[in-house]
Amino acid sequence: MSDVNLKFKNSLTLPTVLVVIIWIVHLLKYFLGLDLRFLAMHPLHSDGLLGIFTSPFVHGDFYHLFNNSFPLFVSTGIILYFFPKIAKKSLLLIYVLTGIVIWLFARQVYHIGASGIVYGFVSFIFWTGVFRRNMKSVVLSLIIIILYSGMLVGLVPNPEENISWESHLIGLIIGAIIAFTYRDELEPDELAALEYKWSEEEESQKSYFLPRDIFEKTKQERLKEEENAQNQGWNTDHTLW
Repeated sequence: MSDVNLKFKNSLTLPTVLVVIIWIVHLLKYFLGLDLRFLAMHPLHSDGLLGIFTSPFVHGDFYHLFNNSFPLFVSTGIILYFFPKIAKKSLLLIYVLTGIVIWLFARQVYHIGASGIVYGFVSFIFWTGVFRRNMKSVVLSLIIIILYSGMLVGLVPNPEENISWESHLIGLIIGAIIAFTYRDELEPDELAALEYKWSEEEESQKSYFLPRDIFEKTKQERLKEEENAQNQGWNTDHTLW
């Protein structure tokens, strides 16, 4: 198996595990009628501390589950594949910090679902492109804008809908902060592209004692070019227009 195929396979392992877990939890809840409120986030309540780590795995219904499964899988896979150097620590920090900040500042009701960390992962991908400004990151940012621009609706408070807009906003902010924190930890392919760009710029700025094509042209060709240049200079200097 090639390195690219192995890298792609490895980048899908964690997203697959996460999605499988949230589906198993929901199916157990649905078929066994389990009350999983003890796994939910309950801000500023001791009984909600466990939810910092467990609430992303609990969902209200299948619609809620479907809406979070695909973006969770895709965003996690993108980070693992394209940013392997910082992927694991970035994912962990977004996961934990989003939960902690939600527990500290969100409304004191039960919060469940993976949407908070999904917003964090998507925000991380977008802002990494903004901060690094290399081709790979910019393209990924554009893809994220196209795929998930509709997620901005989830940032608007709507008392009539049972949506934890605070977790969305907090995840978005945490993702941007983590992207800024690791903006200078470039991946090997990004470093190689940067070094190539620098070498091209240095090459274009060099001055040479002898013409670069001195060994590629005959003496007669060089003399002919010099004669043409002199004639052109005479026409330019001694002709009035």
